[in-house]
Amino acid sequence: MVDTSHVHLIANNKKARHEYFLDEFYEAGIELAGTEVKSLRMGKCSIKEAWVRIQNGEVFLYQMHISPYEKGNLFNRDPLRPRKLLLHKAQIRKLEQQIKTKGYTIVPVRVYFKKSLAKVEIALARGKKLYDKRADLARRDQERQAQKEFKIRNLR
Repeated sequence: MVDTSHVHLIANNKKARHEYFLDEFYEAGIELAGTEVKSLRMGKCSIKEAWVRIQNGEVFLYQMHISPYEKGNLFNRDPLRPRKLLLHKAQIRKLEQQIKTKGYTIVPVRVYFKKSLAKVEIALARGKKLYDKRADLARRDQERQAQKEFKIRNLR
């Protein structure tokens, strides 16, 4: 986890924690343009559907929604445009290696300001096995019913 002193949280990705096992965390800067910083300061950001990809030795964040600044006009950018993440080359190489060898994926976990700099916390993640709860409940009910019938037969 990243040091939380001097941190002003903007967005938290609860969906990532629900769908993945998060192993290693990294702090990365976000390359922003125009009025995106003002929108972030107002807390108008969502990373619920966001994901990270490494291309040509650079890390990009996709589907991070930063709402357009209300008082901006031609300086507003596309809210869903890909944004470059700022990491050291050694960190990028390590991430690439983990993805290729161990099958990890990279997910954004939090967006925050740290000493007036916009940061995103990303994590190496392994997928959880998601399944339908209804099937589990039906199976559990059948097992309970079978146990009840077994007890009734043994009592006679």
